[in-house]
Order: sequence, then structure tokens, then C-alpha cells
Amino acid sequence: MEAKRKYKRLKYSDREKIEELLRDRRGIAEIADAVGVHRDTIYKELKRSGLDEFTYTAAAAQKAL
Repeated sequence: MEAKRKYKRLKYSDREKIEELLRDRRGIAEIADAVGVHRDTIYKELKRSGLDEFTYTAAAAQKAL
């Protein structure tokens, strides 16, 4: 397992990976491990973008910044 960085800003490529894994119905903890962040970061990303695991897209999340 890759070491997690403490305060990692999500890049667009990270958001694309989140979108892909959500589409594959992966769990939040698994997504967090794949992106290299804490699972709270994934929850915050979904909340901040105003989307959920069913409607999340990298493009919409990037626009919400």
C-alpha cells in the first residue's frame, strides 16, 4: 500500500480516477487508497462538488472549484 500524503490537493487526473472508480461501484476507502488520500477527502470532494457517488463527474467537480 502506498503511503498517504497528509494534505494532497486533488488534481483533475485524481478526479477522473474517482469518477472511474465510482462508476465501477468501488467503495470510498478503496477509492481513497487508489488516489492516495484519506477517505474523508473523497467524502469532502463529493460534498463540495454538490454531487454524489451516482452523479459525480470529474468535469463537474473541477468546475465547482
